[in-house]
Amino acid sequence: MPVCKFAFADAILQRSPGQDGEVYAGNVVDQRHGAPVTIGFGRYGPEQSLTETMAVDDIMVIIEGRLSVSTEAGTVTAGPGEIIHMPKGERVIIHSHEQGAVTAYVTYPHWQEAL
Repeated sequence: MPVCKFAFADAILQRSPGQDGEVYAGNVVDQRHGAPVTIGFGRYGPEQSLTETMAVDDIMVIIEGRLSVSTEAGTVTAGPGEIIHMPKGERVIIHSHEQGAVTAYVTYPHWQEAL
């Protein structure tokens, strides 16, 4: 795969698997491209929550809005320009605040294959 750049508009957002709320993800690079990681964008509507046990290591970069991630160890909140790492095996609750959030993410290995 050649060097590429991507914008939020390049992602085809789909509702996150198994979720009813306004939580969407869209890969721009994944196993279909021969990459060892998945890279994409996410969008969380206002006041949305997602609870899951991480099947992969997931790194989220907050582009807009704010997200809080809670675990047994506590809660971290991040805003634009900040990064949250969620390790494989960790049970997390991801919560968007009143303005929702836009993120970029990198997962290893590919999250779709790990489901």
